[in-house]
Amino acid sequence: MAWDEWEQLKSQAAERQSTQMQLNQLDPGDGSPGTAGGPTKYGDLKVANASLTKISKSAHALYNALWDKARVAVPTSDSAAGDLSKQGFALGAGLQHVSNRWEEQLKSLMDACAQITNHLQVTKNIHAGDENFIVRQMSSIDALDAGFDERVGQPGEKNPVYGEKKDEKKKEE
Repeated sequence: MAWDEWEQLKSQAAERQSTQMQLNQLDPGDGSPGTAGGPTKYGDLKVANASLTKISKSAHALYNALWDKARVAVPTSDSAAGDLSKQGFALGAGLQHVSNRWEEQLKSLMDACAQITNHLQVTKNIHAGDENFIVRQMSSIDALDAGFDERVGQPGEKNPVYGEKKDEKKKEE
């Protein structure tokens, strides 16, 4: 490719695109510019415990089904592979290899199901703890705000939220 041709291709590319950076993002489908990955008007953190529970239960059910049904094939295949090998069939070694791979893959899948279940239960507990912390913080802010809120007491009057102040001089007498 000649240098002049390269320069021509660069200038054509520059004409088609502006020199500003462009980021690809998902169109939200409502006609507005996409904000994929950005905060929404409802906030960033939104997890429904019911959804986590359903996913966790499904993963646990799959784990149990794999334990009950898929694991049954391993001992049967191993014994068949052993019998075939004893009788001199080369198929015995192949069947043993398949059985070993089946067992490895089954364990991997069962571990993944258990990890999903455990992770979602931990996530649910963490979010519940976060929610409780936020509620406690917000309630203490509400109590503080009530102390500064003019609607609680009449202007110029003592705020009844704090109660009556005890007079220490009267106690000494």
